[in-house]
Amino acid sequence: MLILAGFNPINRRGRSRRLAQPSSVRAGQALGRGAEGHCPSWDRGRPRPHLPPCCTSGPAKRDRAPRIIPGGLQRVPVTLDLGDPAHPAFLGTVQLPPRVNVLGVGISVLNLDRALEVLASAVRTGTRGYVCVTGVHGVMESQGDDPLRRIHNRSLLTTPDGMPMVWLGRWAGHRDMGRVYGPELMERVFAWSQRSGATHFFYGGNTGVAEELKARLEQRFPGLRIVGTYTPPFRPLKPAEETDFLAQVAAVRPDFLWVGLSTPKQERFMASYGPRLAATVLLGVGAAFDFHAGRVRQAPRWIQRSGFEWLYRLCAEPRRLWKRYLSNNPRFVVRILAQKLGFRRHALDT
Repeated sequence: MLILAGFNPINRRGRSRRLAQPSSVRAGQALGRGAEGHCPSWDRGRPRPHLPPCCTSGPAKRDRAPRIIPGGLQRVPVTLDLGDPAHPAFLGTVQLPPRVNVLGVGISVLNLDRALEVLASAVRTGTRGYVCVTGVHGVMESQGDDPLRRIHNRSLLTTPDGMPMVWLGRWAGHRDMGRVYGPELMERVFAWSQRSGATHFFYGGNTGVAEELKARLEQRFPGLRIVGTYTPPFRPLKPAEETDFLAQVAAVRPDFLWVGLSTPKQERFMASYGPRLAATVLLGVGAAFDFHAGRVRQAPRWIQRSGFEWLYRLCAEPRRLWKRYLSNNPRFVVRILAQKLGFRRHALDT
């Protein structure tokens, strides 16, 4: 049964029905702007990083109904639903990809290039949101946990972090879908930031990891602007600590705030703190902090692409990961088969 966790459904003959996709993508409820969509004083005149040509098209008019974009994308009004229903506001528009329904979790139809386009557009337009980098573990944690599933489905993006997510997307007909792996996404965004001037803040990791990560990345990407780090304790922040953290972020107002906590802790953190943080996009990338800081070795590329990275990581960290992989992977295979064969349906709740 464990071996099945690495199976590639694309090799099956014939084509199955497309998985259900929502006609529009809610990124949630607004942050930091008034009900008329006006920008608060701290956001007025803020220079936006230079964008590649693919991301420089202007937003649609505010009163215009969503329209279909060639290629299956839809231009939709983006609001950010992060827990403040009393102050919804319109934040402009951004092109968001459709989603593939994987056991009720909407996985964005993406590859690395497309993910970078969306993030660059979000920074340009000031569209605030969070990004979940999700594989089998995140999907299985969402089973029976409605709030966590809604957090995934209300995100700006929920990227296909594991190869099973990619295979299911391609099986649904999205042939350009590719893995958007947390460490690789960080590298793409940092390389773009060298040219654009986008700023970054690191939150999470064990003691000293965020500082090591900052030093290594500044050496690897000359000119990269990392404006702050914060290493939280292994417990909820106390009121004084929370105030200090929020003040640190408000002082530098980063474009990207990277969260290096485990799943589902980092997803809950982004949903809870997003409305109060003066950052444009929050991204939960988990173990990517340890990988780029040099504390944990990544699996070779051929293992990553084969779908057996989980086995490599299990052998490297058996005490920490055995329960996750030996429990989640078999259950994931069984539930996916039930969904694909029509024995069980899952709604994309938002």
